Amino acid sequence: MTQRTLVLLKPDAVRRGLVGEIVGRIERKAGWRITALELRTLDRATLEQHYDEHVGRPFYEPLVEFMLSGPVVALVAEGERVIEGVRTLAGPTDPIAAAPGSIRGDFGSIVRENLIHASDSEESAERELKLFFPGLF
Repeated sequence: MTQRTLVLLKPDAVRRGLVGEIVGRIERKAGWRITALELRTLDRATLEQHYDEHVGRPFYEPLVEFMLSGPVVALVAEGERVIEGVRTLAGPTDPIAAAPGSIRGDFGSIVRENLIHASDSEESAERELKLFFPGLF
């Protein structure tokens, strides 16, 4: 089943010059393609909507501040089982627990600055895509 998912390359990925490497990994996966891509600086209102489920958790405010610290690359990836697949490609949030070959396993350094966001379900993907790419709907 073909799906669409939101992928955000976070400020640390942009700062460290990893955009091409990460986008290339997504593009090289057979059957996946990138259908929208944009470098943008996010505002607090967008981030508050995006991370709404985490309000009140200790990591919420540091996460929002980190995401405000520089530009991100927002992209739409489409393909067979792309939601599950991109999350597997990203690896667990903790770079020490992330397997070599995953984005976080190869390039991650700390949990809070973890290079990439990928929607975790079809419902999240739909909500997030409408927030970041409203023109697609």
